[in-house]
Amino acid sequence: MAEINVSQSVENDTYEFEVIVSEGGSETRHQVNLTKADYEWLTGGRATPEELVRESFRFLLEREPKESILRGFDLTVISDYFPAYERVIKKRL
Repeated sequence: MAEINVSQSVENDTYEFEVIVSEGGSETRHQVNLTKADYEWLTGGRATPEELVRESFRFLLEREPKESILRGFDLTVISDYFPAYERVIKKRL
């Protein structure tokens, strides 16, 4: 099971996160952006921004290896690659 470490680096109108995924003796690093509006829309305030990002990475890791995850992206782009993302993440949170 992968270890997912999420740290928030900046908060303005957009949250910025550094995500480190460790698994199998190696790790990948990712820069993720999330607007406050998208955070509210995806969670309804039921989870913290960090929890949303962590659960989003769990979602991705169920579908692809950590090395295939983009190194920098806006969180909502996940639904461009995996159309079920928004529905699934709203249920999980």
